Amino acid sequence: MGKVSVAEIKDLMKATGVGMMDCKKALEEAEGDTDKAILILREKGLANQAKKSGRVAAEGIVTSVVEGNVGAVVEVNIETDFAANNDEFKAFVAAVAKTVIEKAPADVEALKATVISGGDKTVEETLQDLFIKIRENMVIRRFKRFEGVLVPYVHGGGSIGVMVKLDTDLPADKVFEVGKNCALQVAAMNPGYLNREEVPADVLDEEKKILLAQMAEDPKMASKPEQVRAKIVEGKVGKFYSENCLLDQTFVKADVFEGTVGKYVEDAAKKLGGSIKVVEFARFERGEGVEKKEDNFADEVANMIKK
Repeated sequence: MGKVSVAEIKDLMKATGVGMMDCKKALEEAEGDTDKAILILREKGLANQAKKSGRVAAEGIVTSVVEGNVGAVVEVNIETDFAANNDEFKAFVAAVAKTVIEKAPADVEALKATVISGGDKTVEETLQDLFIKIRENMVIRRFKRFEGVLVPYVHGGGSIGVMVKLDTDLPADKVFEVGKNCALQVAAMNPGYLNREEVPADVLDEEKKILLAQMAEDPKMASKPEQVRAKIVEGKVGKFYSENCLLDQTFVKADVFEGTVGKYVEDAAKKLGGSIKVVEFARFERGEGVEKKEDNFADEVANMIKK
């Protein structure tokens, strides 16, 4: 065939993250068939998942799933919310969560090397196959596996995933509503810790340091005796607990119970005639901490041509 166009080369580069000359050769070999060119690049070990500068995967799905007494919270990212709604992508995320539950991998790298649930390829190989179809960068970002009495919650179609673990002498179905309400609290209020005992000493020290510095800047506070300021700081630390510790937070469903989450759980346990304790939770919010970058693909190609 004749020369392949610059537009065709750019599209293939965009789809695969492979260099310009390799894309040009693959298109020529494939006689302009993009899908065939992608397969050629894969066979040569070149078209792995796109690693395009500036193309950040910050959309995607967070899921929280329980099977029996084992559960997992998983976040898989992709570049656009449009692609995140792809049925095959959703099925892949579900299969990844099931793999975590069934195989208990140690970390993300171990997960990627594990044969995916319901398939005969590894998670990474399955991801690569999906990449060829969707043509967007995908990242299995993180997961957490739990065992015990578990209650999952997914908010906003996969924007937030929560898992709450309970210690109870009651049947799991009886405590489900309590766990669900706690999961809703975690999703809404994003506590950093379960209780005040979990707050690291250095975090508290830093908080006290900030509070004392604020007082030093306030003439009225600065003139107060040191012991008085110390007591005021302790009071403000109490506010830190009530904002950042799940069991110390005010229960958001005031129509159900007025008081802290800890008191709500105690009250529910008493009414059910048993013991219930929240012992652990996880909250993943889609894309949190991922820096989204604006990219200019024309500039990207221009820079590659210069090299």
